[in-house]
Amino acid sequence: MIIEIKNAVCRFDDIVAVDNVSLDIKKGEVVVIIGPSGSGKSTLLRGLNALQSFQSGSIAVDGIKVDKNSKNIHDLRLEVGMVFQQFNLFPHLSVINNIVLAQKVVRRRSSDESEKKAWQLLEMVGLTDKAEAYPAQLSGGQKQRVAIARALAMDPKIMLFDEVTSALDPEMIGEVLEVMKELASKGMTMLVVSHEIGFAREVADRVVFMDNGKIIETGTPSEVIDSPKEKRTQDFLSKVL
Repeated sequence: MIIEIKNAVCRFDDIVAVDNVSLDIKKGEVVVIIGPSGSGKSTLLRGLNALQSFQSGSIAVDGIKVDKNSKNIHDLRLEVGMVFQQFNLFPHLSVINNIVLAQKVVRRRSSDESEKKAWQLLEMVGLTDKAEAYPAQLSGGQKQRVAIARALAMDPKIMLFDEVTSALDPEMIGEVLEVMKELASKGMTMLVVSHEIGFAREVADRVVFMDNGKIIETGTPSEVIDSPKEKRTQDFLSKVL
């Protein structure tokens, strides 16, 4: 298993955001987590990249224990790419330099190597014509595709997507989902928090439904989305489908 979560618990004062969650993910698997807002989906995802501390349980990513050890955190973030709802691009850098910078600083790549990789990824996300543009000149969908390219530039083994389409206009959602579908088709291990049920049905190997910090139901898209066993899952899907 490339991701192993065992009895993870995360509390914020009296609120239990993640409540005794266990989840294993195999290399190359695409897992989509669905559920209502406030169900603990994003908190769980952030824990995998050490952006959120957990009070108990254990998390390991590609054999690296997720804890407060600074070396572990550094090693972990080399292996795990994360894309957020907000794009977090550097506004003062062009698109190409947004993708080049971390490669040079963190991966210690040369300028030539970093730029070559950046151009390859811009081609993959369909934005070579925007290489010299700045984030303020891009649409939301374009910014998100640049954010995905920037994460991929670090050659991660795992990609985490935290509601990456929820801030986009409807017509821009498709262009971002197409990039994610292409990644999935290439065998990238992906853990995706999303409200896009159609994407989950089409791309996921497994769908996880969370509510109140717990995993309520997990299975293939046909099992969880089309024939959910749990009443809470049925109630949620009846409102979003």
